[in-house]
Amino acid sequence: MLSTKTYDVAIVGGGMVGLATAIGLAMESLRVVVIDAGETQTVTGSPKLRVSAINKASQRLLQNIGAWPYLDEGRLSPYQKMAVWDKDSLGKISFDAHSLSEQYLGSIIENDNIAHALVKRAAEFDEITHIENHKLEKIAFGEREAWLTLDNGDNVSAALVIGADGANSWVREQCKIPMTFWDYGHHAIVATVRTEIPHQDTARQVFLKDGPLAFLPLYENNLCSIVWSVPPAKAQQLLEGDKQAFERTLTAEFDGRMGMCQLECDPQAFPLRMRYARHFARHRLLLAGDAAHTIHPLAGQGVNLGFLDAAAIIQTLSELKLEGKDLGDYSNLRALERWRKADALEMIAGMEGFKRLFEGSHPVKKALRDFGLNLVDNFSPAKTLFMQQAMGNKTGLPDLCKAQ
Repeated sequence: MLSTKTYDVAIVGGGMVGLATAIGLAMESLRVVVIDAGETQTVTGSPKLRVSAINKASQRLLQNIGAWPYLDEGRLSPYQKMAVWDKDSLGKISFDAHSLSEQYLGSIIENDNIAHALVKRAAEFDEITHIENHKLEKIAFGEREAWLTLDNGDNVSAALVIGADGANSWVREQCKIPMTFWDYGHHAIVATVRTEIPHQDTARQVFLKDGPLAFLPLYENNLCSIVWSVPPAKAQQLLEGDKQAFERTLTAEFDGRMGMCQLECDPQAFPLRMRYARHFARHRLLLAGDAAHTIHPLAGQGVNLGFLDAAAIIQTLSELKLEGKDLGDYSNLRALERWRKADALEMIAGMEGFKRLFEGSHPVKKALRDFGLNLVDNFSPAKTLFMQQAMGNKTGLPDLCKAQ
């Protein structure tokens, strides 16, 4: 008979949210197994396509769990300013960290850099078993524990399973948790570009007729990561056309503000969808990160929302452990579920409202946009509130994300 290894928590998914959660739980002396279908890539060579705008709340989490020092400093891109404007109109808003006596607003970091740092930190804990290159084949939930079978035949059991296995979550599917979702009818084109004009540590976003286009500063003065939201037909046209045509269109759409833009890699596109699980928790189960919710990349907040999940889970489970309560009993997870659902819905609603305000070119809509942007830009309290939100400094943050 095959033996079963027993843990306090089994985390399915070894991405950024799963590993951050594992480290925080290990720091509270909980025994954790992380089941990872892939393996972490080292961060070398040209910039990776998938990057995240890490806000101050997420940075504090990474610092408090001891992962931040493991980031490759040479590939960090702290940004001090943000500029947002509406194309072909006068509406604009700009933010500067120095106006809040801050050094910077956030950092653009390659996802692989963050994951690699988390793997290094996780390796320091005897409480963490990190299984790479293996998938789950079966999952079953009992009254007092959950059982998981891996594709190599190994079995593990845990008081609680956390599904942090991404937008197409296997755990969520197996548990038949229904989803609310809608297709934004857009694809996001991502690429790394070399710009003629240095980015000056400024994140820029223009709202075009078809959707937003962001230039995010990378670790070299003339390197940017772009996220360009366009209808599927236009995405196909841009990707199938020649490189020079793409570069010319990109430069023109950005009003030449960065000078001529040159592709450093082949651009890629992926469909944009909002997903929201009807249940974030069940008996012996939690969903976290993209397994629970995916949002429009309009403000780069998806990974920050996932890190808030991780911090909230760490805080709740450490309190349950301290009180001697069952980590996986649904009655003990309800408050956490309400907390995470409220945060996710607030973010989804905010992104949807922002997106709808900025789509289309109706004259009245454009006039309202101009008025709203310029009002906020010239009204100090509103602008400060916007900046604090952009940095992730809001009420109700988990303890690991709060400023000391």
